[in-house]
Amino acid sequence: MASEVKKTDKKAAKGPDPQEILAGFQALRTEQRSLSSKLSELEVDQNEHKMVIETLKNVNEERKCFRLIGGVLAERKVKDVLPILITNFEKLKEVIEKLNEQITKKGQEINEYREKFNIRFRGLDNLKGEEAVSAQTGECSSRGNVLVS
Repeated sequence: MASEVKKTDKKAAKGPDPQEILAGFQALRTEQRSLSSKLSELEVDQNEHKMVIETLKNVNEERKCFRLIGGVLAERKVKDVLPILITNFEKLKEVIEKLNEQITKKGQEINEYREKFNIRFRGLDNLKGEEAVSAQTGECSSRGNVLVS
């Protein structure tokens, strides 16, 4: 039992192993990608709302139109639908702004994670330049490097 405690103490002193670091980094990237895909989906919805609003502004308010609500087509008048569409458009704009902020924060979080654990990508041109600078200054990193392909 004492040997188990010593093993966990040594592991805790070293920090996370490269697989854990890589898994954490990939999780952050996955979160950022899902936010980006949601953002593009909402931007498409916003563009569709904008097109419909512009079309309905030029139409008689008493004319009937159809609105898709939860998979069901409902017959309405333009004067009933247009204010709802404008409200939805404004809400979409707000959500898109918030998602852009979240994506920016997630990008900063990813960059901080990369800096913290010295994560590098294969094939980057600046990789050779960084190695040359550290070799000239004689710096040696006490952390292990993680290489992402």
